[in-house]
Amino acid sequence: MNIHQSDRLQGLPTQFFASIVAKVNAAIAAGHDVINLGQGNPDLPTPPHIVDSLRHEVRDPVTHKYPPFSGLIELKQAIAHWYKQEYDVDLDPAKEVAILFGGKTGLVELPMCLLNPGDVALVPDPGYPDYWSGIALAGAQMHMMPLVRENGFLPDYSQIPQDRLAKAKLMFLNYPNNPTSATATHEFYADTVRFAEKHGIVVASDFAYGAIGFDGEKPASFLQTPGAKEVGIEFYTLSKTYNMAGWRVGFALGNADVVAAINLIQDHYYCSVPAFIQRAAVTALTSSQDCVRDLVATYQRRRDVFVGGLQKAGYDVLNPKGSFFTWVPVPGGMKSMDFADLLLEKAHVMVAPGNGFGPHGEGYVRVGLLNTEARMQEAVERMTSI
Repeated sequence: MNIHQSDRLQGLPTQFFASIVAKVNAAIAAGHDVINLGQGNPDLPTPPHIVDSLRHEVRDPVTHKYPPFSGLIELKQAIAHWYKQEYDVDLDPAKEVAILFGGKTGLVELPMCLLNPGDVALVPDPGYPDYWSGIALAGAQMHMMPLVRENGFLPDYSQIPQDRLAKAKLMFLNYPNNPTSATATHEFYADTVRFAEKHGIVVASDFAYGAIGFDGEKPASFLQTPGAKEVGIEFYTLSKTYNMAGWRVGFALGNADVVAAINLIQDHYYCSVPAFIQRAAVTALTSSQDCVRDLVATYQRRRDVFVGGLQKAGYDVLNPKGSFFTWVPVPGGMKSMDFADLLLEKAHVMVAPGNGFGPHGEGYVRVGLLNTEARMQEAVERMTSI
């Protein structure tokens, strides 16, 4: 019997990062010492006090049972307290917080909650490719908003055609930005709230890198903006803030109707994140945040080594303001993929070609600050020697 995948499944975009992993693995199998800076997987371990909390909680037989479908109320309360402490944002834990199997899950679920075939979602270009996946699963359409250096890698809403605006129901934003490392201002978010109100568009702020800001600057949360909860939500994950990528725990915050829609779809997919992980997440959010400050300082030192080295070598690369990525212009007019392949073949350094993040990513490569300072320095030396 021939098994045929559904049209919806066949319409999914190609998983961009899978091809990067395959290339790295092939180079390593050939015996090369590859410095892999092409992925967004934190390289440092989860802080010990969070791991110890998990060890304690998993021994409690209560955590071996099904947790409440929408998650533990104590985690929702910890999230609300943490957002108040960090951003002075007030949240109702019962109605304005949804627990997620990592931020990616919520980002893919959201279009299926809000969009119908023929509706339009506005997405950043370049941007995180998994935004596209949820839109495809909803049978909706995308309109890409160019992010260019001349505009600080912020979208220009005045350039969106009126016929696309008329059908737009959802917009994704992501600051600190993956892949450009740009940050957003409070003024930009105020403009965004006005724009969303005018056109009836739900804003989805992907704040995955919210904890990582450099040079003493704290990245702004969309939810700090007056009126933000009326027009949208924010996604947060513990993956980057606490090096908990493999734990798969995140949350969506803000508009109660959107949170209810996410909880509804998750009722049909899951029975919530394991309770012992949720309890350990409470520990992460309610304990000292010194580990987060230490992590940001580590990334800044790596940034200074890597970007400073490229700048000395003549690369026209900006200092990242946030995230753990660097957005490096491709030298000599080469294509992004060609330059990435050249670096892997000649320098044994893996980077992510910018065109994998959208058409306006062409001409750049994304580099993760996800290795030691010594290896970041070695990567500079390898890249500048070819």
